[in-house]
Amino acid sequence: MTHRTIHLFRKGLRLHDNPTLLGALESSAVLYPVFILDRAFMEEAMARGVLRWRFILQSLQDLQRSLAALGSRLYVVEGRYDQVLREKVRQWGITQVTFDTEVEPFFTRLDDDIRALGQEMGFSVQSCVAHTLYDVQRIIKANGGEAPLTYKKFLHVLALLGAPETPARRITREDFRQCRTPTEEESEEKYRVPSLEDLGIVVESEALWVGGETEGLQRLEQHMQNQGWIENFTKPRTIPNSLLPSTTGLSPYFSLGCLSVRMFYHRLSNIYAQSKNHSLPPVSLQGQVLWREFFYTVAAATPNFTRMAGNPICLQIDWYKDQEALDRWKTARTGFPWIDAIMTQLRQEGWIHHLARHAVACFLTRGDLWISWEEGMKVFEEHLLDADYSVNAGNWMWLSASAFFHQYTRIFCPVRFGRRTDPEGHYLRKYLPVLKNFPSQYIYEPWTAPQQVQLEAGCIIGKDYPLPMVNHREVSESNLALMREVRREQEKTAQLTRDTADDPMEVGKKRACQREAETDRSDAFLEKPERAKRFSHAEGEAKALACSWPSETLRLPALGREVM
Repeated sequence: MTHRTIHLFRKGLRLHDNPTLLGALESSAVLYPVFILDRAFMEEAMARGVLRWRFILQSLQDLQRSLAALGSRLYVVEGRYDQVLREKVRQWGITQVTFDTEVEPFFTRLDDDIRALGQEMGFSVQSCVAHTLYDVQRIIKANGGEAPLTYKKFLHVLALLGAPETPARRITREDFRQCRTPTEEESEEKYRVPSLEDLGIVVESEALWVGGETEGLQRLEQHMQNQGWIENFTKPRTIPNSLLPSTTGLSPYFSLGCLSVRMFYHRLSNIYAQSKNHSLPPVSLQGQVLWREFFYTVAAATPNFTRMAGNPICLQIDWYKDQEALDRWKTARTGFPWIDAIMTQLRQEGWIHHLARHAVACFLTRGDLWISWEEGMKVFEEHLLDADYSVNAGNWMWLSASAFFHQYTRIFCPVRFGRRTDPEGHYLRKYLPVLKNFPSQYIYEPWTAPQQVQLEAGCIIGKDYPLPMVNHREVSESNLALMREVRREQEKTAQLTRDTADDPMEVGKKRACQREAETDRSDAFLEKPERAKRFSHAEGEAKALACSWPSETLRLPALGREVM
């Protein structure tokens, strides 16, 4: 134990299953746990809204408390990465820098810069994989040097590799007795976790999701006690508009690394081993974790993964550029209560059910507004607590049928899908209180309520709440015709992420989707005649089939394909 080490926390804000930190402790006499708060780098990499910043700071505060309990502390240093490292390497006599391996291009560039700085200043650099189940480069190598572009092919490659490594042991006080963390006299105040006020961030809503390893582990243990629920979990059967998450709600903790996805995977394996009958991938809990891994792997090998232009696996679509329509979707003013309630929950809480994500994404892109998935991805990136570079972009390509998903005739009805699972509209009444007094029969389509009913409800549609911005039936049929043409013209690209044969594990899910298929053909209100012309289609063109469209995800996102 000869090194004087800086361990850089970036994600991986935890002490359980942290092999990089454990290796640093075992190889060092002195260790400085450091988080560099480089706001310029962090916000250039991914947009972060106020709720995400609060979650990050809460997670850092929790990590500081956990380290303090072991006789160490967290050094939070504000500034640019290169400047902070240069200063602290000199000041503290550092001989080694450690950090977790990440796959995002902004992290790989940063890692290269740190290694170059190490060569210049004479310190060594060590890193381990801890944010994914596998080293994604190992998966790519096992597939002949290319990322497997379908989930079925991905599972085949994993079968060749075997199970993920077991989690590293939890770090204890004894580790810090053998490797001390120096304490400077001014360190308590100088290196403390800043407050929201320090960063000039104002958050008005209460924190329904408290950041940190401690909270994440508590939530995990609550779910682990319900083995029957785990064994029978099937993603499409969860409820998108329940007032409490019907999925695990762990995705924010996986996204920031407060929880180890590897530990979660092996805990699930232990439960499955004791069960004769349990759900299977892709719809099981373990299958959802593997969806996350799939997107990480594809993102690591695909240039411009978060953009349409220059992205070799993404259909190149001439999406509409309509800032007014985009703003109405973002600010919950579409005139469709279920869509607006979902977008309100997103802004207020930073989390929405993965099927709710599917619904608003379909509405924005191929279903109704025909606006680019990149715009929706940016909004989710800003507001979601579980925002994740790889999973967010992968899901948006999926949801817009730009890649991965090929049942593009399945289009969410913005009225009937929500009504089926919450006929009384409790979810709508919570997030759209302006509609709370509407009778249940009208609350999903308040524009159909007689004038007297609107008066009694205290909400006049078109005045107190907007009329629907499009006619869903007309625009979905028109957009379906456009999508068919795109896929005809770009068939080669479309086939890149498509399995050539049905996976037996998919059959039951497809049948379930068929049973739940929406048949809604009711006209939505058209607020603007000129939009009707824009979205009109010729008689006899293909009709859109509205469908519940069961999840193929974990995100979302909530592991973004949400882990729940």
